[in-house]
Amino acid sequence: MKIQKAGYAALLASTLLLIGGCDQAEKAAQQMLSKTAEAAKQAIDDTHKAAEQALNDATGGRLIEQQPPAEENKETSHTI
Repeated sequence: MKIQKAGYAALLASTLLLIGGCDQAEKAAQQMLSKTAEAAKQAIDDTHKAAEQALNDATGGRLIEQQPPAEENKETSHTI
């Protein structure tokens, strides 16, 4: 019986160690994903800034006149 109890204790201890290792791996993966998401956000922000600068350079700093939304276009076409 003592051997059987020792076997159960060893199995329980190894299971706890395995679960602890899984928690560590999960935390590391979450940190990696967080860093990757932040890097992707920074790349998108940098690309947006570069696109705005390129548009500003191309238009000479003038704003491009925007067309009204489609709903407003429908209303004006019905009055004609």
